[in-house]
Amino acid sequence: MSVVATLPTWNPLSMWYSDGWTVTKRNLIKIKRSPDMLVFAVIQPIMFVLLFSQVYAGAIAVQGTDYVQFLMAGIFAQTVVFGSTFSGSAMALDLKEGIIDRFRSLPMSSSAVLIGRTNSDLVLNTISMVIMMGTGLAVGWRVNSSPPEFLAGIGLLLLFSYAFSWVMALLGMSVKSPEVINNASFLILFPLTFVSNAFVPSSTLPTPLRIFAEWNPVSSLVQAARQLFGNAGTAPVPDIWTMQNPIATVLIGISVMLLVFVPLCIRKFASISSR
Repeated sequence: MSVVATLPTWNPLSMWYSDGWTVTKRNLIKIKRSPDMLVFAVIQPIMFVLLFSQVYAGAIAVQGTDYVQFLMAGIFAQTVVFGSTFSGSAMALDLKEGIIDRFRSLPMSSSAVLIGRTNSDLVLNTISMVIMMGTGLAVGWRVNSSPPEFLAGIGLLLLFSYAFSWVMALLGMSVKSPEVINNASFLILFPLTFVSNAFVPSSTLPTPLRIFAEWNPVSSLVQAARQLFGNAGTAPVPDIWTMQNPIATVLIGISVMLLVFVPLCIRKFASISSR
């Protein structure tokens, strides 16, 4: 009578999911052990809410809506976009500290490192969103739409932040040191967030900046959030396809970012790991 040993079979998909979830937990534990990271991540959006709603609101008028209602969608969009920079800075730091070499020596999916990184930043952005909404309610912001639309607005903001975190992860793997990522990301994020309709109507900008703002994906994200939260009021909307169809524009942008930057990140990570 022969005994045949049965070896366990591994499902690549389940391994990829398990590895990604393990790295995600590792990154969240790291945040838990460094609470200052979480504190600074939420202080900045709170400061922007208070600054614009309490200091500048009296000087900025928006036709057809209250400025605080107009402002909050812009603050939400700015925060989730800036929050995606954690992927870039954390990847650059892990490369510098050598943790990537340790991951490379383990029997794990290489893409799990990237999945774990972007997933943990999504959790951090979600926490920031909750705190920001509480701050917004305190200064007079209100949701004037149905619960499904409200949830759709939150989902769209977080999905955009997740897709954009892949862009920043690629940038983080491309710079030479973690110190460079802050300056490099600032050159991208500053025009995207401030040359937009986040804080003022795009119609008030000079013509070159107005054209940029109207085609800026962050402007579409802000406009989509305003519509879904019921904060658009009767403010005039530019007669541009991206502004007339902001939700579709954002979904297209998210799809393009994921289709382009996820493979690029995986390829870049594989190239780094093979050195």
